Amino acid sequence: MRATPTLSFYVGRRYLWTALAAMGSLLFLVALFDLIELLRRAASKPEATFGILAQIVLLKVPFLATQILPFAVLLGGIAAFWRLSRASELVVARAAGVSAWQFLAPAVAIAIVFGMVAVGALTPLSSLFLARAERLDDQYLRAGAGRGMLAGSGLWLRQADHGSDPHGVAILHGARLSTEGGELKLSGVTLFRIGGDDRLVARIEAGEARLLPQRWELIDAHRLAADRPPEALGTITLPTDLTPARVQDSLASPESLSFWTLGPFIATLEAAGFSALRHRLHFQELLALPLLCGVMVLLGACFSMRQQRRGGVAAVIAAGIAAGFAFYLIAKVAVELGQSGALPVVLAAWAPTAAGMMFAVALLLHLEDG
Repeated sequence: MRATPTLSFYVGRRYLWTALAAMGSLLFLVALFDLIELLRRAASKPEATFGILAQIVLLKVPFLATQILPFAVLLGGIAAFWRLSRASELVVARAAGVSAWQFLAPAVAIAIVFGMVAVGALTPLSSLFLARAERLDDQYLRAGAGRGMLAGSGLWLRQADHGSDPHGVAILHGARLSTEGGELKLSGVTLFRIGGDDRLVARIEAGEARLLPQRWELIDAHRLAADRPPEALGTITLPTDLTPARVQDSLASPESLSFWTLGPFIATLEAAGFSALRHRLHFQELLALPLLCGVMVLLGACFSMRQQRRGGVAAVIAAGIAAGFAFYLIAKVAVELGQSGALPVVLAAWAPTAAGMMFAVALLLHLEDG
């Protein structure tokens, strides 16, 4: 017997509301812990008010939702199918000839759609909001921290500049960059020196800039001002605590980029001579996310469709939650191995999901056919 549209709609609706409730609960808990951590960091910074911290947390909500989505669909699946089993609705459906695969199909389809929406629609929103949250974090909690941005127009870097003002900031732009021999070089350089009151102190242009230990060296520099001709400065230096590795780390993190902009950014990053391994791995993780959500539903169903009269339901459900967290931990270990270069990018991103699917399908086959 095939599952009727009414049964499929009923199961899908029960799973949908349960998964949304799980998502809301998890999101509230994670945001609360994030706010507590921000309050701890802001204890010695009176300018970081509670309103600013709450704004940072709210801006992170779309990003946090993407991160906890696999847990939400897992817990939603466990709760939904446990309730259906407790009410003997699954028993009746199976007695009528409906297989486990048929009444699991609506929940799996919804979870896959959740993953597709998260990748295609939520990551552009989360990247926009997360960038704003990082700027507020830099401004109020990490004053003076260097941050960079790489785009088609070149490299933009921001760092502390105490030479002209104790609270000054230097913004460095290079139209072209290279990393030959481990040394970072910029061509077509513009340096903006800004005081603590956001007033432009000086604008300097140079033909080339080299990042040396503890300093930038600007070659063929000229000072520009509105009321006088360019002033030749020759070769000048700008103190810095940046290194080529820190410059790369300060660029846009993979998590702060939209799925649709990851591809072009990877090409730009590699053209600049930087490693795009983390970004390639994150791109593959996003591609695998919809399938991962479907696997999490199957994994939750394996441990929650046990008949109530057999007893030990709480232990079985706890085992399902533990299995889901263990699987997620294995996936993270694989990602770390991929970031270190020990595993190929595609294998590190897709192998845990494929292994989880085989494990869940094997358990369901045993549950269905004995």
